[in-house]
Amino acid sequence: MDPVDNLFNYKYGIFYFNKNDYRTVVPKQSRAMGWTLNFASWKTYIFLLFMLVIVVAFTLFLGLRN
Repeated sequence: MDPVDNLFNYKYGIFYFNKNDYRTVVPKQSRAMGWTLNFASWKTYIFLLFMLVIVVAFTLFLGLRN
């Protein structure tokens, strides 16, 4: 059984959390719905921090141009 199919790996039904799964990006419960992040992986938090830095940098850059 694929760990994604195990409903016990989902917190609140939407956050995938499985320390035994090496993947950072996993398919959602319904494979037609797309992908989600494995919030038990430290790589997920690095990715989210990186995305936040990019958004803040672009916001500051565009704000300074006006």
